[in-house]
Amino acid sequence: MSSTNRPDQRLTNIPSSIWADIARIDELKGRWMASSQLHPQVLGRLKRSVLVTSTGASTRIEGAKLSDEDIEKLMRGISIEKFTNRDKAEVKGYYELLQNIFDSWQDLSLSENTIKHFHKELLKYVEKDDLHRGDYKRTENKVHMIDAKGNSIGILFDTTPVYLTPLAMRDLVDWTKEALFHKKYHPVIIIGNFLVEFLQIHPFQDGNGRLSRILTNLLLLKQGYLYMPFVSHEKLIEDNKPIYYLALRNSQKTFSKENENITPWLEFFVSILLKQSRMAIDLLSTETIEKILSKKQLTVWEYLQKVGEASPLELSQNTGVARPTINQVMEKLIGLKKIERIGLGRSTRYRVVV
Repeated sequence: MSSTNRPDQRLTNIPSSIWADIARIDELKGRWMASSQLHPQVLGRLKRSVLVTSTGASTRIEGAKLSDEDIEKLMRGISIEKFTNRDKAEVKGYYELLQNIFDSWQDLSLSENTIKHFHKELLKYVEKDDLHRGDYKRTENKVHMIDAKGNSIGILFDTTPVYLTPLAMRDLVDWTKEALFHKKYHPVIIIGNFLVEFLQIHPFQDGNGRLSRILTNLLLLKQGYLYMPFVSHEKLIEDNKPIYYLALRNSQKTFSKENENITPWLEFFVSILLKQSRMAIDLLSTETIEKILSKKQLTVWEYLQKVGEASPLELSQNTGVARPTINQVMEKLIGLKKIERIGLGRSTRYRVVV
């Protein structure tokens, strides 16, 4: 970023469709903040689940192969021999850093020192990265698109040269802090610009993609999007990885040209945040069920959510809950309009209402 006023130039013509989605996001943010707090046990369970899901998604985007189940075992101290030490080291670093963000975001602030510290923490278990963790890159790097097997399938774009990286990062961080402090633009727009610019600079030798998602969680939490620990942002990125890469590329290829265009990236980023916001609001209605159902009944409901549709016998066999209890749960869930009954008699099945 050779000029500190370049973000101002590229943020002048944001399409009305993006503003409409941001308005929806803020309406949902308001509903989350105005609602009664979720039960602490529910919050704890959701946060633990999101830590695993987000760690798995963010590292798989970059080519790691561990499943969420593998990560859960790894973080419980169970040895997994079939994966490389590097995969396991990257997972552990991400999990612990994200946990720190979720637990201590109020005490953290955006600065170059913070970013470098996060990079050091992210890679602290990866021996290969000993020499460069926490420091800006010393050799040129390019951004590759990674396929499902972890192989590069092409270069997305060239990044900021090594000799310009410290200046570019200083300009980016200073502009972002000032814009957020003075409310120069909507915070979602400012954060979106920070992310696309950060990934264009690619300031570190390795770990830039993962670090950008860590910073996404921190920056959005700092701006009041307090549901970040309870719905995985990283999982939504993973589920839309081809569009994610395409949006980045379509915006970044215009940078340093006369008519920079951040719209492709903002459309993607805002659409993901809108979906995340809606999923967060859905959790509030789930809380009603958490309070109403007993532990066994809750086990049945969680299993049905996982499979989508099942018979009473299937529910009983897979949850270990007696048939009479299954019937009670189904009646309650029908009353709450969470499920619907299909068929009669022995052919009866229950399906989650979408």
